[in-house]
Amino acid sequence: MHQIKPLKKKFLILLFFSVLFASAQTARKYSNEFMNIGVDAAALGMANAVTAITSDVNAGYWNPAGLVQLEDNQLSLMHASYFANIATYNYAGFAMPLDDRSAVGFSAIRFGVDDILNTTQLIDQQGNIDYNRISLFSTADYGFTFSYARKLPLDGLNYGVNAKVIRRVIGKFASSWGFGLDVGIQFEKKDWRFGIMARDITTTYNIWTIDEDEFATIQGAVEGQNQEEPESTEITIPKLQIGAGRLFEFRGDYSLLASVNLNVRFAETNDIISTSGFSVDPALGFQFGFIDMVFLRAGVGNFQNVLQLDGSESVNFQPNMGVGFKYKGIQVDYALTDIGDQSVALYSNVFSVKVDWDVFR
Repeated sequence: MHQIKPLKKKFLILLFFSVLFASAQTARKYSNEFMNIGVDAAALGMANAVTAITSDVNAGYWNPAGLVQLEDNQLSLMHASYFANIATYNYAGFAMPLDDRSAVGFSAIRFGVDDILNTTQLIDQQGNIDYNRISLFSTADYGFTFSYARKLPLDGLNYGVNAKVIRRVIGKFASSWGFGLDVGIQFEKKDWRFGIMARDITTTYNIWTIDEDEFATIQGAVEGQNQEEPESTEITIPKLQIGAGRLFEFRGDYSLLASVNLNVRFAETNDIISTSGFSVDPALGFQFGFIDMVFLRAGVGNFQNVLQLDGSESVNFQPNMGVGFKYKGIQVDYALTDIGDQSVALYSNVFSVKVDWDVFR
């Protein structure tokens, strides 16, 4: 077995500490962030600017009010890799209309890092290095969402509600359960569409359970740190997404869908618009379609104020792009995110497929 250098061993232990203990604070600006990555390569290719225009099975994630636009059952699957294939991100969603005024949906998300080296037992009680004492563990975040949507008596106005169950696991060391609610509204007037999505409106409350025996094996491994068990609660504060979009059609065969989002956090962050009470990150997306079969997409978002080494500030942003193809109820989409030289983020290739149920009939 290859020898693990002391520096690498120390880095792996410190990395584990940061994941475990940073995840168990009482209230944080960034909590359950895996639920904010996004689903569906079509939406990701448009920089997630789809709050107002989402109208398929994936609306259960983006804005459940859009589920009432479904004409038949739909299934959606997505796979993506992040951080040079270190982490995997998978999503599955299913939705169906109940009648001509309501619909329901269910989705599941897993974001995980597998086969992490556990070096906490590398050195035995006599101070000897024993590589046979190295084991593997996984850290995984799961999100399960149940959605309900209904049309309101006012023509063009719809609402939807999500109930979310969060499950987070860090090997045998710690795990948590959480629960939260989302509420979404969409309004359509002629060719214009508007949407509001309030995420975690009641705050999503995660309760952590720390394995005391496992904690004892790492307690004090770094002098002066990790002497006490971390706090066992974590609160995800609400977020608000406001969107608008419009579909333009040309000569029947060509179409252009344009949409914009304002993503609001009720905390001070590095977003391009930020105050002590809230911050705003805009996003803009476009989809060019040909005979409702071939689609080209582009978007820009994640505008951040970045402090440079020389003390000056600059604005970084994330451009996205994607393509899609639909034929007889089956749609395949691809998105390339974190592209360009605007940030140090790595490339992410995202693939998704959406199937209308009438394919099986």
